[in-house]
Amino acid sequence: MQISQKTYLYIVLIHVFIGFCLFYLQFFPKLYGYGILLGGALFVINSRNKNNEVLYAAAYIVGSEVVLRMTDGNPVYEFSKYGVMIFILLGIYYSGISKSAVPYWFFILLLIPGLIIGTLTLSHHASLRKEISFNISGPVCLGLCALYAYRRRVTLQQVNNILLAVGLPIISCMIYLTLYTPSIKEIVTGTGSNANLSGGFGPNQVSTILGLGMFIFVSRLIYDSRTKMIFLINLIVALNIAFRGLVTFSRGGMLTGTVMIAVMIMVTYLQVNKGGKYKMNFLIAFVILGMMATWSYSSSQTSGLIDKRYANQDASGKVKEDQLTGRAELAEDEINTFLEHPYFGIGVARNQEQRLQRTGEIIVSHNEITRMLAEHGSLGILGLMILFITPIVLYLDNKYNIYILCFVAFWLLTINHAAMRIAAPAFIYSLSLLNVGLNEEKPVVHRE
Repeated sequence: MQISQKTYLYIVLIHVFIGFCLFYLQFFPKLYGYGILLGGALFVINSRNKNNEVLYAAAYIVGSEVVLRMTDGNPVYEFSKYGVMIFILLGIYYSGISKSAVPYWFFILLLIPGLIIGTLTLSHHASLRKEISFNISGPVCLGLCALYAYRRRVTLQQVNNILLAVGLPIISCMIYLTLYTPSIKEIVTGTGSNANLSGGFGPNQVSTILGLGMFIFVSRLIYDSRTKMIFLINLIVALNIAFRGLVTFSRGGMLTGTVMIAVMIMVTYLQVNKGGKYKMNFLIAFVILGMMATWSYSSSQTSGLIDKRYANQDASGKVKEDQLTGRAELAEDEINTFLEHPYFGIGVARNQEQRLQRTGEIIVSHNEITRMLAEHGSLGILGLMILFITPIVLYLDNKYNIYILCFVAFWLLTINHAAMRIAAPAFIYSLSLLNVGLNEEKPVVHRE
């Protein structure tokens, strides 16, 4: 369903208003968080998921997760992953799953040995439920989302609307961040990630969701801006999200969003006809100029420190020795653990516990790939192979899902710098498995 210009303007303004309410009204985050769950449940149950309403409900939870975490709007910290899983299970109840979704049943089964080993070997001092759920909730969420989405038929317009459901609460997050830190210059003193610039929350996760939001609204510039007004709205939103993402000083999410945009433009450019290429040239030039202007403004607001951050320099201009801020050491430690326990790994959450015993500090993995190796062993390798190969194989038979490579890139890059601490990589990955057909309406960019 195509959204009218007036409706689109209203829903964007509503989410701008929600951002103000999240900042100024102390009770509102809880109201918003519980409202998303109850409203989404009613939406899915009343429709009996006839048009994959569960994907829209889950998408909205994914987009709102970070802003609800930073405002303490979720009932529990990991609630968004559980919320996504609840909705997906509702969708499976109403609409079933594909009989050919065997790879993802196998993926879920591969997680069980590591879960059992972790449960049996974690010390009595550890909170079993909390530690295990923190580490396993991301992969389980991905497995369930993949089971539901696998080869499910949707249109390209529906995919765009699902992405919009993710993007709308990111607008609220952007407004909240603007109100939280109205003056960037007064806060920035160095080139490290700064929680004061990310709503008092983890810059890595905030950067991840803002990078995704930037991609979503740039994609709408290309695929779903049918009037000049909608084009202008999408452009303003995309550039403002990009600015707030840059000034978190956390590079991973913004670089991931940039890669997604580049992949999307490349795939689209290769598939459109000559008339479409002419339009694409115009749009590409427009996007590049807009991003350059945003970078220049970010540089001026941070007194050039953002340039040094992305050049891996400290405030004095000296190149930092460790480009990954200690993450390379964590990854190396997890690879060594895998080599010591190559078959079934050391069990879910045991890797984190062993680091606590050695260093006296709770150090959480930033890399889901090396964590899977350490905690699940060779079964983790098989699981990762399933996740990487399956959507690529599907792409060969479903060229109309033009976002497949973008979604896989988001999942792969995000789990390398932010693991699966939020629901976004799990849900966005699952969208790469949808069987996308052409819209009934005439698309903005025409294919040959």
